[in-house]
Amino acid sequence: MTAQPPGDGTRNPGQVIESKAWSAPGVFVLFLGIGMTMAAGTLMGFGAAEGGWTTAGPIGRLAVSFALLIAADLTFRGLTAVVPGEARAVQLFGRYHGTIRASGLHWVNPFAERRKVSTRVRNHETAAAKVNDADGNPIEIAAVVVWQVQDTAKAIYAVDDFTNFVAIQTETAVRHTASSYPYDSRGSGALSLRDNAEEITQRLSAEITDRVRSAGVTIIESRLTRLSYAPEIAQAMLRVQQASAVVAARQRIVEGAVGMVELALQRLEERDVVELDEDKKAAMVSNLLVVLCSEQATQQVVNTGSLYQ
Repeated sequence: MTAQPPGDGTRNPGQVIESKAWSAPGVFVLFLGIGMTMAAGTLMGFGAAEGGWTTAGPIGRLAVSFALLIAADLTFRGLTAVVPGEARAVQLFGRYHGTIRASGLHWVNPFAERRKVSTRVRNHETAAAKVNDADGNPIEIAAVVVWQVQDTAKAIYAVDDFTNFVAIQTETAVRHTASSYPYDSRGSGALSLRDNAEEITQRLSAEITDRVRSAGVTIIESRLTRLSYAPEIAQAMLRVQQASAVVAARQRIVEGAVGMVELALQRLEERDVVELDEDKKAAMVSNLLVVLCSEQATQQVVNTGSLYQ
């Protein structure tokens, strides 16, 4: 009996994909094995009570007892317990015969090898890696990936060690993503690791998913856990960021001051408070800008003469 495996349904020639393995109810087979063991013991007891194993009757009972014991042993050997969050891949004589995912006690071919595969959700956190970003600046980056085995057959047979495979491919994807984008866009509007973290993590998840698909693994989520400049340039880049912040702040202050000066001149003209010529307007604008844009408190100067003295 074959079931459609989870995943996108694509299959390459010669590729092993997950299918459902045949199994019988294990509890019934367990009681059957116990019954055969008890029956074998009873027959051996009757044979011993008859006075020996030299006559045909006791010898026949002994043969039946051994046959029942062998059958019971095969019965017990075929029992397989599957707990929630795990699966058993059944392999007979080097050939894959399906996977048991349903939890409980199952009975399969006693000669088959049953390989345990965890289907629980797992976390993998990469170590902090030093990478050059798209601008050539050394940065330190790390990420955590939440993943789960989706196709047990691919996880076992497609790669050597799927846990190690996921770890290596995750680190490779993190390094590639870090080197593909600049750390900071500096107002250019381009994608950057710091300013577009949500979109960057989505692209990182897509890249990791593509890299580990051959191992039957699905990526649930990925997040950057560390993102910073390398220590050797951290101080220099901090000064650059501080300078950019100062320039942006001064630009905001100047824009606000110009607006306030325009409003002041407009209100004076509308209310006809004072009539100003171009020279007086220029002097007033200069004084207001000095007052509004200065970082220190300004001192008033009382003019006792005319405005031109």
